[in-house]
Amino acid sequence: MQQTGDEAVILDLASEQYFGLNAVGSRMMQLLQHDPDVQAAYRTLLDEYDVAPAQLEHDLLALLTQLADAGLVSIE
Repeated sequence: MQQTGDEAVILDLASEQYFGLNAVGSRMMQLLQHDPDVQAAYRTLLDEYDVAPAQLEHDLLALLTQLADAGLVSIE
C-alpha cells in the first residue's frame, strides 16, 4: 500500500491492477496492518469519522470483499 496524502493506492502485482482507497479505506488498511481484527478497526473508524454505523459496515464489507476477490487480503 502506498500512501498519497489521506488516500492510498494498492497495486496487485499479479494483475498489474491498481486499487485506489479514499481516506476511510486507507485508514482501515492501516488499522488492519497493525491488528487484523476487523471489528476493532470498525470501532476505531466509528470513533474517528462522522458516519452512520450501517453505512460504515456496508462500505467496509464491500471494500474487504473487493480486495479479497482480487487476492489482496484474506478473510478468515
